[in-house]
Amino acid sequence: MKLKFLGTGTSQGVPVIGCTCEVCTSENPKDKRLRSSVMVTTEENKKILIDCGPDFRQQMLTNHEHTVDIALITHEHNDHVIGLDDMRPLIFKSGKDVPLYCYQRVAHEIKNRFPYAFADVRYPGAPAFELHEIENAPFQVLDTEITPVEVIHYKISVFGYKFKKLAYITDAGFISDTEKEKLKDLDVLILNCIRKFDPHPAHFILPDVIKLFEELQPKKLFLTHISHHLGLHDIEDKQLPSGIHLAYDGLEINF
Repeated sequence: MKLKFLGTGTSQGVPVIGCTCEVCTSENPKDKRLRSSVMVTTEENKKILIDCGPDFRQQMLTNHEHTVDIALITHEHNDHVIGLDDMRPLIFKSGKDVPLYCYQRVAHEIKNRFPYAFADVRYPGAPAFELHEIENAPFQVLDTEITPVEVIHYKISVFGYKFKKLAYITDAGFISDTEKEKLKDLDVLILNCIRKFDPHPAHFILPDVIKLFEELQPKKLFLTHISHHLGLHDIEDKQLPSGIHLAYDGLEINF
């Protein structure tokens, strides 16, 4: 299987509008981060999208991706769902509704934000989705076992997702001991890391991530959901402990 980072930025992306810091003005492509999302390609070449934010269209075109077989949604914040309307060309081409897998709470929010996609009589050109409400238990789809990992993002529950020995977690500030059991003996762990300093009420910062790396001991840890406050990619990546890496848009991982 393969995972590609379509975006590795926070809700504002990098560069941030109006910011003139060294990260936002950097010419290095690795310092330009679209909103966080990944594409998982299964052994049967099926495409599993995780989150569909405002940069979805650009991400698909840039990465020459042409299909989405299913989408897993971590939570309902706009930087993770507001791009769903841009799935219309894929829906028109396939003639099929796109299956979405998410919490019941998240499904309700998606219906509220895209009511025209769920109307009894849809207008021509409207997107169409097939909502699947999932719980915190493994499920099978596209001949692939997917294990949700429940984490806390400020005051709401968010799902990360585990495939084989890889786990992808974004927008987390706390992981319970029970859920940490799912994250042991991993080849690859992907965690959000918004900045180096100053505790955040909803996100891990770098000391939190290093502590989790030491506790869970994955073979490799990649950081995502990165803000301009973390620093320049080429400088900060070299200063991380061995086994920890900054992800960047377009990076591919085989697992």
